[in-house]
Amino acid sequence: MTSRKTPPVVLVVEDEGLVRMATADEFSDAGFTVLEAANADQAIKLLETHPEITILFTDIDMPGSMDGIRLAHAVRERWPPVKLVLVSGHQSPKPDLLPSECAFFTKPYDIQTVSEALWRMTG
Repeated sequence: MTSRKTPPVVLVVEDEGLVRMATADEFSDAGFTVLEAANADQAIKLLETHPEITILFTDIDMPGSMDGIRLAHAVRERWPPVKLVLVSGHQSPKPDLLPSECAFFTKPYDIQTVSEALWRMTG
């Protein structure tokens, strides 16, 4: 009998509800366990209570206490093992503005390409 590996847990942070739900469904279909947050504050609360989160997938452009770049830096500081993926349809940040070992995709992105990148990131 082979033991099944637990699927990686992705936290999707997106303020647009329909985009968040569609992205979560796509990642779930690709084999990930998915948690959702509408903003950085919700994301931080989920990270504090779900140590199994392995990937943060966040939009850069969000209202609230911090945007996706600030959220990614906060996660890098507090949860260094968490993999970081940022997306945006409005900006392409310079690499030096992003945390170390962070992937960036422009919207609209190909969900299969992003899913494959997430699988590679988690080994």
